[in-house]
Amino acid sequence: MIKKIYDKCVAWAGHRYAKPLLAFESFIESSFFPIPPDVMIIPMVVAKKNEFLRIALIATIFSVLGALFGYLIGYVFFNEIGVKIFELYGYEDPNFLKDKFSTKGGFFSWLGILVTAGFTPLPFKLLTISSGFIHFNLIFFIVICVLTRGSRFFLVAFLTYRFGQKFGPFLEKEGTKWSVIITIFVLFIAGGFYFLLK
Repeated sequence: MIKKIYDKCVAWAGHRYAKPLLAFESFIESSFFPIPPDVMIIPMVVAKKNEFLRIALIATIFSVLGALFGYLIGYVFFNEIGVKIFELYGYEDPNFLKDKFSTKGGFFSWLGILVTAGFTPLPFKLLTISSGFIHFNLIFFIVICVLTRGSRFFLVAFLTYRFGQKFGPFLEKEGTKWSVIITIFVLFIAGGFYFLLK
């Protein structure tokens, strides 16, 4: 099932309306869809190298808008919709994330989890929904989403622009390591932003 959806997303990258489809896929991926936008970004940039910035920008903007939709689901419709999305991803007890926020240093724990999920292959949609459910600070939520999703998609687009089709296999092998490095960097920026506003 997931393989068929994955293949469909790859096929969308070659569609005449690839950019609107990327916007749509980026939006729904932040709230419930399982396939990340990277699957479309890489072949789209390979096909149209000079548009890599525009492709990354589309993915970033609509991913953040989708994250806000996920936040809304958690804030207003958690019991009706949010719980079903959690169950879809194999989490029977969604309260474990709320408990994480309730512990000592909960804000920073959640900040770290949100940054990590925004940049790595962790299920970002579960964190966007949970952020609404626990009423996480909306301004920080938006800033983190912009930083993490923007960093991820612009990096993927740039490296594809730079290395072409060779980047796909590299991402599969080395993606986790570089995700961790950049996650730490983004956490540092987010922490500084928090203390500036405090």
